[in-house]
Amino acid sequence: MVMAAAIAAHSHSSPVLHVTLTTSKFPKILTLALPLHHDASRNSFPVFRTLRSSRYSRKPFRTAFKVAATDPKIITENEENQAMENKSRSLTKQNDSMKALIQAYKEAFLNGDEKSVSQIEASICNLEKEKNELSLKSAGLISEIASIKDKFLRLNADFENLRKRTEKDRRTFTSDNRAEVIERLLPMVDNFERVKQQVKPETERERKIDTSYQGIYRQFVEIVRSMRVSVVETVGRPFDPSIHEAISREKSQQFKSGIVMQELRRGFLLGDRVLRHATVKVSTGPGPEKSSSAATKSIEQPDATAEYLEKSATSTNG
Repeated sequence: MVMAAAIAAHSHSSPVLHVTLTTSKFPKILTLALPLHHDASRNSFPVFRTLRSSRYSRKPFRTAFKVAATDPKIITENEENQAMENKSRSLTKQNDSMKALIQAYKEAFLNGDEKSVSQIEASICNLEKEKNELSLKSAGLISEIASIKDKFLRLNADFENLRKRTEKDRRTFTSDNRAEVIERLLPMVDNFERVKQQVKPETERERKIDTSYQGIYRQFVEIVRSMRVSVVETVGRPFDPSIHEAISREKSQQFKSGIVMQELRRGFLLGDRVLRHATVKVSTGPGPEKSSSAATKSIEQPDATAEYLEKSATSTNG
């Protein structure tokens, strides 16, 4: 809210004070024509009328209240910029304008013009009331902006959480599908291992067939390894129920108590996820010699799958 004051001389009266009030958002012009010197001969003349329309502008003391109806939706960008510039210039004159209005009030008070004083006070009260209303509207807009900003931040946080959750679900879905496919292929790995242990090629033709099958098996193992599939370590390792499944416990001269002494079925991991637990026998400590010989025989021939995966891992690390 900005007020501007100016002093002008009337041709038929003493000098008067013109006070103009404007607001930045809804421009309003309030013109007050007030006497700076009291004239006793004019006491009977109506001095001031509050918030009268501009059609009474011919009276010596008048208030012309003009409202420029402005719709914020149709204000162009240039008009907004011009309004901001006008507001900036008006703010620099606000203190001087208030001083001029107060000076006019003092002079009217000293001259004993009670009617003018009361009407100026009423006008100031109206201006103060309007200022308070605009302040309340401004506070409401500030509160609304803060609420909208808070909602935006919440929505942004929810969207970020949704994005992370969606990405996590996508990875989990991909991992689950991959694990399901590999689990269905594990029996084929068992069959290849079983054939390798049981079938011993004797003729040249049988050896060629065996070599062809083993080549296919090695290619399959390489593909599975590229999908981050690894073999569960068993013999000579401490028993771990998270990756091992013990079906029996036997005494062993070679292994201490709690150490895996024999692998009955190979286990596999997909990254850190267990695809299949390794089925093993666990040592309970030293026992008769016959138990140790049986255990030694069971671990003399390492599994071809483990051998190949270990060699591949070593070559990759190297």
